[in-house]
Amino acid sequence: MKRREFLGYCGAVPVVGAMPERIGLGYNTYCLRGLKMTDRQHFEQAAEWKLDALFLQDSLDPRAMDPAHWAEVKQWAGEFGLHLETGGSGILPKTPELWEANLRQFRRNIARAKACGSPLVRAVLASFRHELPLASIEANMELAIRVLRAVRSEVIDAGLKIAIEVHKDFQAWEHKEIIETAGKEYAGTYLDTGNPVFTLEDPLITLETLAPYTMTFHLRDSVVYEHPDGIAVQWVPLGEGTVDFAKIIERARQLLRPEVKIFVKPITGRPITVLPVRDESWWRKWYPKARAWEYARFVALAKRGRPYEKPVVEEDVAGRATPPAYQAALVYQQKEHMERSIDYARHSLKLGLKTA
Repeated sequence: MKRREFLGYCGAVPVVGAMPERIGLGYNTYCLRGLKMTDRQHFEQAAEWKLDALFLQDSLDPRAMDPAHWAEVKQWAGEFGLHLETGGSGILPKTPELWEANLRQFRRNIARAKACGSPLVRAVLASFRHELPLASIEANMELAIRVLRAVRSEVIDAGLKIAIEVHKDFQAWEHKEIIETAGKEYAGTYLDTGNPVFTLEDPLITLETLAPYTMTFHLRDSVVYEHPDGIAVQWVPLGEGTVDFAKIIERARQLLRPEVKIFVKPITGRPITVLPVRDESWWRKWYPKARAWEYARFVALAKRGRPYEKPVVEEDVAGRATPPAYQAALVYQQKEHMERSIDYARHSLKLGLKTA
């Protein structure tokens, strides 16, 4: 291989701009859902923690969808000196009859994001791969592209871009194909490091694949380890799992745009999920076009992992409501895990513009 060819191969992941030495740091409000805080209380909390940004996700504020409240949110962002990002949730209609209702909600989320002063509108395609509405992965990718194209003019007219969250639905290469086919001039990536492990992916691969499209970067850690029934994954506080965040931030500094903000997003207390990677029928149904080299990287991640051994209160257990007696402990845990995660991001990863 000639030197020019070799350098071209090594440069397959384009560098879109080095990030500054100190990167703005914020938190994702969904992680404190148990506290049932208003939007104003989240601004006050971010200021108390001396953060630079706030991501309002799945707001529990009783006035969240009131246009008069959106103007207040924008005002508070200025008052507290915080960069604000927000948006909506799922955009794929589960049935054809829901197509128009989904688009109406999507358009309302676009209007809300613009009024709040967010540069993007968050969107999720599906919660899980096995919950995608159509029979094949390709059909669901085509559906996602149709939905995105249906709101293209509204997004562009609003001066925004759609930030599609990396969720437990598509692998990074599929996510990339959706963005490029729909139109990268108005669609991009909400990069979450916690969800790729549910789609057999090392989050470092996700970053390297989607860096050119990334508009917002959310850090969530996981333990990933071999299990008798497959590979187990579970979310844990930042810095306490299997993922090498020092390496991820090093690559992020090389690959992401300078304006991208980083948000701490520890969603903890959820039970272990075991991915049945030894089940041939599971592969044929959900990962017929999985890439061997990417899966090999995921297996290597699992081989160096181990179960989480610190005490944790579990919630969101399938088939069981969270016992009322657990609620106070969950509220405490969500805030304490967030504070541990921010501390790790600030002191170990050297993130954030302000000194705590």
